[in-house]
Amino acid sequence: MKNPVFDNHREPSSPLGACRALLSIPSRNIIGAALVSWFLFSLTLDASLAAAEFRAGIAVRVVTPAPLLPVSGGVGPSHPVSRKEGDLTVRALVLQGGETRVAIVSADFLGFPSVLGNKVRAKTRGIPPENILIGATHTHSAPDCYGFPDGKGGFASDLAYLDTVCAKMAEAINEANAKLQPASLKIATGEAKGKIAYNYYAEQLYDPRCHVIQALDAQGKPFATLVNYAIHPEVLGASAGILSPDLIGPLYDRLQEQGGGTGIFMNSAQGGMVTADNRGPAGKDIGTWEECGRIGHLLAEEALRIVQSAPVQNEPRLACFAKTISLPVDSPMMRKILEGSPLGYPRSAEDQVATQLNVMNVGNAQILTIPGEALPNIGFYLKRKMRGQHNLLFGLTNDAFGYILTKVDWGSFKRYEYVSRTSLGEMTGEIYIDAALKFANECPRPEPSKP
Repeated sequence: MKNPVFDNHREPSSPLGACRALLSIPSRNIIGAALVSWFLFSLTLDASLAAAEFRAGIAVRVVTPAPLLPVSGGVGPSHPVSRKEGDLTVRALVLQGGETRVAIVSADFLGFPSVLGNKVRAKTRGIPPENILIGATHTHSAPDCYGFPDGKGGFASDLAYLDTVCAKMAEAINEANAKLQPASLKIATGEAKGKIAYNYYAEQLYDPRCHVIQALDAQGKPFATLVNYAIHPEVLGASAGILSPDLIGPLYDRLQEQGGGTGIFMNSAQGGMVTADNRGPAGKDIGTWEECGRIGHLLAEEALRIVQSAPVQNEPRLACFAKTISLPVDSPMMRKILEGSPLGYPRSAEDQVATQLNVMNVGNAQILTIPGEALPNIGFYLKRKMRGQHNLLFGLTNDAFGYILTKVDWGSFKRYEYVSRTSLGEMTGEIYIDAALKFANECPRPEPSKP
């Protein structure tokens, strides 16, 4: 007599059907063994489903220095401040899909070099160091994280404060990791409308697209919203005497007020020179905290509008890949900064710096990191060649090596004198673009998620 379970040479149509079929076998030993096997199978299945469940968590730490410290808007001495508007924060969004965990971290500073980022990674638990992506919002009203020369033979950074920032950033990552909860995602791309950004060098040469990733809890309520947009948060500027997250602070406030949960901002390809559109009626810039509020609130409202009708992605696939690339340091200014900084930048004998490049797939989106301020034409080109339905660029992430230009832009227009001088060199853009796109093509494509 044939075993009825395998009579048709196919798997049972359901677990219940399997149980009924096994129980029909006229043998107590076989029945007992089958029940034990089914029990073990159920435990394994439950464990597999739990491991496959997509989860997310977010946490924030305030890093406003007390007492207040001078702020940096670029290479050179920092500027004294007498008050603050808003608080500086570090924010961590941790995602888990299957066995993969990734932390996306944003810090309210001009840049956050990898020499500091690696200190943070060493203090975190449960996430591979190469899966921790640390970016800067690029506010021009926060303390120096580079160790720029102060013009008096010293440097502008407060090393004790930077140690505190690293510790709090690690705390935020660890808390977000500990707070992981079942989640689904909404991912969207759209043009952010209104008076938010423009290119100071050539008004229309910027990318108006805003990319949004929103995490929803088990009840479908948003608890985290990531906004990815290219802009210089420099409404106030370093010389205003104010320590501030600039427009990013009001952006976070409005996201929370409008039901988007905790916000996290990742900048994009905003180099040369995509800045906040705070031009007044007479053409004079409006450098006030109120103007920070107008622009930050508008960007938040546009981000929520863009993501509102996006389909929910259940169990989005998550993957993260890392690669180290080397970039030559040809700029005398940049070489001097790296050599003189108290942070101890590692460099090779060939005057090169190494930096981490990440490709991340989440749902139907692909993310690529940029270790500096890429010009917008580079951003357009990268997004066009990437392989997601939504293609995001995380600028100033994992490092912040000044401006990144193509060789034909470097040293060309008079407008580009400053951005050429504060880049690593003429070939930085070419090397980065080739390495980034080759790596992205070697990595798997993003996979569509369950609706």
